[in-house]
Amino acid sequence: MQFDTDTVVVGAGIAGLAVAHGLARRGRNVAVLESGPQAGGVIATVHRDGALYERGPNSTLDTSPRIAELLTELGIAGERADAAASAAIRFIVRGGALCALPTSPPAFLKTSAFSAGAKLRLLREPFIAPTPAGVEESIAAFVRRRLGREFLDYAIDPFVAGIYAGDPERISVPAAFPRLLALEQKYGSLIRGQILGARERKKNREVAKNAAKSFSFRNGMQTLTDALAARLPHLQCGVRVERAARDREGAFVVSGVRGGDGVTVRARTLVVATPAPAAGTLVAGIAPDAARALATIDYAPVAIVASAYRRADVAHALQGFGFLVPKVEDRAILGTLFSSSMFEGRAPGDTVLLTPFAGGRRNPEVPRMTDEGLASAVHAELADLVGARAAPVWREIVRWPQAIPQYDLGHLERLRPVEAAEAANPGLWFCANWRGGVAVGDRIAKGDVLAGEIDTFLARAASD
Repeated sequence: MQFDTDTVVVGAGIAGLAVAHGLARRGRNVAVLESGPQAGGVIATVHRDGALYERGPNSTLDTSPRIAELLTELGIAGERADAAASAAIRFIVRGGALCALPTSPPAFLKTSAFSAGAKLRLLREPFIAPTPAGVEESIAAFVRRRLGREFLDYAIDPFVAGIYAGDPERISVPAAFPRLLALEQKYGSLIRGQILGARERKKNREVAKNAAKSFSFRNGMQTLTDALAARLPHLQCGVRVERAARDREGAFVVSGVRGGDGVTVRARTLVVATPAPAAGTLVAGIAPDAARALATIDYAPVAIVASAYRRADVAHALQGFGFLVPKVEDRAILGTLFSSSMFEGRAPGDTVLLTPFAGGRRNPEVPRMTDEGLASAVHAELADLVGARAAPVWREIVRWPQAIPQYDLGHLERLRPVEAAEAANPGLWFCANWRGGVAVGDRIAKGDVLAGEIDTFLARAASD
């Protein structure tokens, strides 16, 4: 049987690029089809007036040894830029002011971020029974039960907003925070699990996300996706993929349009690495049940307002990663990154770059505001919280109507038809941030694992 390629990957975001690179370095032929004008998905870096801002993720976490290996393979390890030491300081808004979160047990005892009652409440945590097997809790219910209401309001709620732009009352623990649930199930306590689990992570050469270093690149996050794309000779952008089918010989046939011309690729295996709605449309003819399930995955809208201020016009020292806003504080934004404090070269010396983000499940109407309305609302928050005394020198608004997939209650069950479609169609895989983690590091690690599985599948198919 003749194929155009071993594997066709639809979608050239970080998920699709990671899988494609993993296959290419194993000697497999890979074709990648991307609908956008360039590879990278939401990862895109923009330079303006001596500053550098991101349209998507500003950094990622060094949680897996695979990340360093990948940077070496791509020849960009020297371009890596670790976050400044001061970025270890993270703020939350409490009582209308920024409050630094503690970074050590002694600091926790002294912090004003949590009340004495909340600190004492932690003493109960090791004696609280684990979640019964098979019971799905929201992260809000889980934290209220184990740590108390105040930790939910001022630690977990803003944390969930920062990662998922989501509502902790709706986000599923087993789907979104499986390691947290695993700690509770294995050790009976989060505190005990955090201490004892450190040995296991060290053995696996993994780093917990709360302890991992944040990093980017000297010229921004697009350095990574550009380097991956450059290693893929059969990457085509601007291809609107319309459908996937299987022919009589079992090959996957992907059809689309590029600039008015038809594009067809016939492959032994197919990787769907697109957002859930597009993935469902693509596989509707092959796996209708999976298509219906994918259509039910909700996304949170997010607006990013990159804002360059004169250093003299901002009162706050901005020494830190940034701040997150708890829902109980009733603000128009979810948080703000101190981008020029996190990494060198993000703004000229007399300028600071702040990256507020707004919307999410909490305020889905905010990203739909007019440019003027959104800019005004964001500046008002920055004026109040960091003392921005004058309008920014410039700002850029980036809107993502479907920014982050929501791992809501029932998410794992929602994915059962997707798993069934993979089982019923050998050679079909799904790989995207709606499954297995939304972080860049998650997609790199899981993409390489999937590439290994596909390589094994192809080797077996060749021997049959």
